[in-house]
Amino acid sequence: MIINTILLIVGFLVLIKGADFFVEGASSTARNFKVSKMLVGLTIVSFGTSAPELAVSIKSLLSGSGDITLGNVIGSNILNILLILGASSLIHPLAVKNNTVKKELPITLLITALFAVLLSDSIFDNKIVNTFTRSDGVVLLLFFLVFIYYLISMMRNKIDTKEDKDETIMKLPKAIIFTIVGIIAVVLGSNIVVDSATKIATLLGVSQRLIALTIVALGTSLPELVTSLMATQKGEYDIAIGNVVGSNIFNIGVVIAIPTAILGGIGAITFSYIDILVMLAATVLLWMFAFNDYKISKKEGLLFLLVFIAYYSYVILV
Repeated sequence: MIINTILLIVGFLVLIKGADFFVEGASSTARNFKVSKMLVGLTIVSFGTSAPELAVSIKSLLSGSGDITLGNVIGSNILNILLILGASSLIHPLAVKNNTVKKELPITLLITALFAVLLSDSIFDNKIVNTFTRSDGVVLLLFFLVFIYYLISMMRNKIDTKEDKDETIMKLPKAIIFTIVGIIAVVLGSNIVVDSATKIATLLGVSQRLIALTIVALGTSLPELVTSLMATQKGEYDIAIGNVVGSNIFNIGVVIAIPTAILGGIGAITFSYIDILVMLAATVLLWMFAFNDYKISKKEGLLFLLVFIAYYSYVILV
């Protein structure tokens, strides 16, 4: 037990550092090729902070631990909104841009609702069990491609040629090395996390659902947590929110969609409808708060944290 716990912590550290290397290296590589800084932030940074979730999901599916794959995504999306944005808004109210309220957040809500529906087969036919099939993954992946098309279109319509002349860009060879090392570290860390978390769950007699929604989800969400808190402290509120919104879309459109579309679906889902409803409700609350006055206030952030505490108390105790 002690060895597996130590390995779990080491795995998370390798995951986080690997994601950090990947983001830094990939961003610098893109900058060397003169790719727009805004596009890099919306795509590479979001993907980089979601890389631990993707690696864990692939490893989990390959090892037959489908519940960890789903719990990783559901738990991460809940944590991203309730914990990360809740904690960030307590540091300072988060201003939300008009484009985010009217476009990015509705897209997040739509793909989250679609994901929830695809997980809820028994609602439409109580004679079947809930599953997540390869075709479900393909549907989400297609929706995600629409989001990518939206990002590219947005960048074409908003070209910002102003660059920081004093900005230090990592040289291309070093950037490529950072990217490769980051990917290797993420894959290695994910292997350690999944293996140790599964063994701990077995030793404690705890379900994979509980481990996935708590330990694994929190560990793989640490890059988003650190990024958003640091961005808020620096007054970069759009980055704090954009990081969470982009990561939630990536989690559903890539982290769960690509592995299942390629490796196959997940049968006999053991997740409670409470888990799915909280994920959906958190997304709805985020959109409502942002739409109301184009910001996430400290009171709204506190409400996020209270819902987070209530939900996880239920998960752990019940």
